[in-house]
Amino acid sequence: MNEVSLEAGATVRVDGHQLTAAAVAQVARGAAARLDDAARAHVADARARFEQLASANIPIYGVSTGFGELVHNWVDIEHGRALQENLLRSHCAGVGPLFAREEVRAMMVARANALARGYSAVRPLVIEQLLRYVEAGITPAVPQVGSLGASGDLAPLSHIAITLIGEGKVLLADGGTAPTAQVLREHGIEPIKLAYKEGLALINGTSAMTGMSCLLLETMRAQVTQAEIIAALALEGLNASADAFMTHGHDIAKPHPGQVQSAANMRALLAGATRLSGHGELAGEMKTRAGAEKNTGTGVFIQKAYTLRCIPQVLGAVRDTLGHCAAVVERELNSSNDNPLFFDDGELFHGGNFHGQQVAFAMDFLAIAATQLGVVSERRLNRLLSPHLNTGLPAFLAAANEGLSCGFAGAQYPATALIAENRTICSPASIQSVPSNGDNQDVVSMGLIGARNARRIIDNNQYILAVELLAACQAAELAGAVAHLSPAGRAVFGFVRKRVPFLDMDRYMTDDIEAIAAQLRAGALVAVARAAGAAVH
Repeated sequence: MNEVSLEAGATVRVDGHQLTAAAVAQVARGAAARLDDAARAHVADARARFEQLASANIPIYGVSTGFGELVHNWVDIEHGRALQENLLRSHCAGVGPLFAREEVRAMMVARANALARGYSAVRPLVIEQLLRYVEAGITPAVPQVGSLGASGDLAPLSHIAITLIGEGKVLLADGGTAPTAQVLREHGIEPIKLAYKEGLALINGTSAMTGMSCLLLETMRAQVTQAEIIAALALEGLNASADAFMTHGHDIAKPHPGQVQSAANMRALLAGATRLSGHGELAGEMKTRAGAEKNTGTGVFIQKAYTLRCIPQVLGAVRDTLGHCAAVVERELNSSNDNPLFFDDGELFHGGNFHGQQVAFAMDFLAIAATQLGVVSERRLNRLLSPHLNTGLPAFLAAANEGLSCGFAGAQYPATALIAENRTICSPASIQSVPSNGDNQDVVSMGLIGARNARRIIDNNQYILAVELLAACQAAELAGAVAHLSPAGRAVFGFVRKRVPFLDMDRYMTDDIEAIAAQLRAGALVAVARAAGAAVH
């Protein structure tokens, strides 16, 4: 599913410094994760030195003080375990539907990686218990609503952390939940007893939004490539031009990396197509039709509409946005997003690294880019269906009895509705700060809301792209273009037709759209195009 660099069955190494979004996705889908030996030694050493500091009975936030606005309260270190457990119990207050199993596993490995850096001063067994759950397939039940994104993702991470001490709930295979203690007994796993600082370290960070963001990045990487694959097939159905993708206009004239890559993908996808018209051919046709006239209409358009011509400029910008967001998320993934932090030179840092503003901005940016990807797809769908724009194809691609048959007219409506929905959802969450915790948390990031919004938009796009793909296949058949398609186009066409037949008469279309959307969620078109010789990336 999508593009993950690790081999199936590989064990991901967690060291706090080198974890990638792709590796997080691999763990989310079932791979094991192991704490690196050197990282384990560093974590153990850091904890031993931190215990020496804490034994001096000096004020350390969350160790010998209350939490948040209650920081002014002194708490003797002998109450360390109760302080940590009370923190988890009180913050297990999330509500709403549960996160998917993959999402929670991503959050778990992201938190383990942050703690593996050693600066959170937890014992190695805390990290190892998290990773033991991952390997055993024990997944906490985590409600989606409750994080403000500073101080970190407190509510969702509390629902994860509390399972380490045998409390809370975990997911069952059927999607239901069960008490953690019951499931641990079945697996022969003993819950751990938290020491001072450890409950706080488990929840006081950005690992819920960051883990989820890693999955969104991987899904979006596949989505933008599939959007290009579908666009190429639509161009062939509409007898458009490939000259807008020539290297000169991109590699030389406007070398944004994403634009260059998108144009290269379009050239690869359209290579071998025999029905597309080039600029020279269109210019010649225009001159022939004009004849001796100096000012006359010819009906020849030597440039096509933006949805057919500006694919690299639009989807290339999506690619560049994706690259920026990936850099931000992977830096956060390999950061110490906790408070306080204890460093190798003995410095104790009381600050705000739990704040998720960077990831919040990135997820809002990703949501905007994903929304525009859907917009350009839906507008190209409209061009395929409109009798005023689709170069002589039947209105709404109805195969017969135009007027009596509606063709794809109804199928356009969900795509158009989802564009409006996406535009509503992509309003930035990162500026929606609402003070909380007695005004201690007086500016918060709402980063997990941003990630949830981006997830919804990206999934909506799967439906928009599915309708465009079905329409592009219908157009290719109605235009008699199937034999003239590029090798990649023929492969994609054949892949679709194995699952959804030609629309020869009006029928129930929901199942068709759902079937193709499921394939797009799995990133299936990328492998299809590559197998046909199109080196898309």
